[in-house]
Amino acid sequence: MTCPSSTASSLALTLLVCATSALHAAQPPVFEVSALALPAMDSGAQPDLVGSANGSLFLSWTEKLDTGHRLRFSRLLEAEEGDTNAEDRWLPAQTIASGDDWFVNWADTPHLVAFGDGTLWAHWLRKNGTAIYDYGVALVHSGDQGQTWSAPIRLEPEGARLDYGFVSLWEQHEGVLGIGWLDSRQKQPPHEGHDEHHDHGGGAMMLRAATFDAAGVRTGDWALDTATCDCCPTSVAMTSDGAVLAYRGRTTEEVRDIQLVRLDGRAWSQPVTVHADNWIFAGCPVNGPAVVASGKQVWVAWYTEGGGQPAVRIARSRDAGRKFDSPLQVAQGKAQLGRVDMAMDANNVWLTWLVESSKDNAQQLMLARIDAKSGTLMQRGVVADIAAKGRASGLPQIQVQEGDAWLVWTDSVDGKLRLRGAKVRSNNKAATPGPSTKSAP
Repeated sequence: MTCPSSTASSLALTLLVCATSALHAAQPPVFEVSALALPAMDSGAQPDLVGSANGSLFLSWTEKLDTGHRLRFSRLLEAEEGDTNAEDRWLPAQTIASGDDWFVNWADTPHLVAFGDGTLWAHWLRKNGTAIYDYGVALVHSGDQGQTWSAPIRLEPEGARLDYGFVSLWEQHEGVLGIGWLDSRQKQPPHEGHDEHHDHGGGAMMLRAATFDAAGVRTGDWALDTATCDCCPTSVAMTSDGAVLAYRGRTTEEVRDIQLVRLDGRAWSQPVTVHADNWIFAGCPVNGPAVVASGKQVWVAWYTEGGGQPAVRIARSRDAGRKFDSPLQVAQGKAQLGRVDMAMDANNVWLTWLVESSKDNAQQLMLARIDAKSGTLMQRGVVADIAAKGRASGLPQIQVQEGDAWLVWTDSVDGKLRLRGAKVRSNNKAATPGPSTKSAP
């Protein structure tokens, strides 16, 4: 494939990807960006990129089959000294599950979590009724590095219909899975033939959490918030005090601000509002938060239109999520699409999100680096042009390994969804504090 000259000129710094996703580097360079080889370059969508306690990266994704779908994953081995070739470090892809009764959606995607002892847990969505949005959660685990998997565990109540999803997974403590999800058990079943997404009448969507032991037995179950946004992804992180779960709330006045709950020992806290954006929206924006943590420091990023303009904000808590500082406004303007994700290391918080491009209604993948100590926005720039339009680009993913940011996203190549990736190294010598370091109102 021959790349257009306009794309080539924007890639003077690093490797050019001759595909519909073109990697960027500004002049002078904001980030050093290089293409990341993936184990599924020619197929796949709905990526999930997660780290493990031993430093490995896991990538899972969904593939469409002639009949049905399958969920696959691969592991990136830890680099040996001097080894910079990621392509040689991806293990052969393995299949977690396949089926013809799956519910596959751009925003409500499968997830994988890797425990410290090597145990893997994963989930996908499968139909539980005849309406389009009748689906629930299938949960499986593996104790042999993904060679074999348990029989699926049904998360929602037996016989339940409607939608159960937007899952977050974490290792609660050794050998115990924590899972949070959006739950529709308070709602009424839709009338026959009524398939409007998440508009079933009756009660509100709720946030629930549960724990499962190593044998797959449910050991705890909690209702955390009885009124949430219907279809915004949730996000989880572990602090020194326990898990924190972030989600988009919903009030009777249709305020859709970001909330957070904490699990301290065996009890969950009451919801805390990360920041009072007062975004009133009579519907679901399908735009959830991202949360990362280290010790008692917690960072939450989100998209909002509170204040009248689309914006991406980030806020820090210094006490494990009990209260938050005023947020930084990282980006603002009508081009902002949100769909945020974050990663964190000892020095930096990395934030990625999508914007609409001025070219052919395509999109761009943005990245910001924030100093984890001062909270200053240090760098911000474009990582990639994305040919996918609308919701086809899904939810980009980011992790940090060896001081570099690793990103994976869904793009469109010749009309088909494909996974693409980039590895980003900050150029500290060229970096200066970014222009958007003021606090949001």
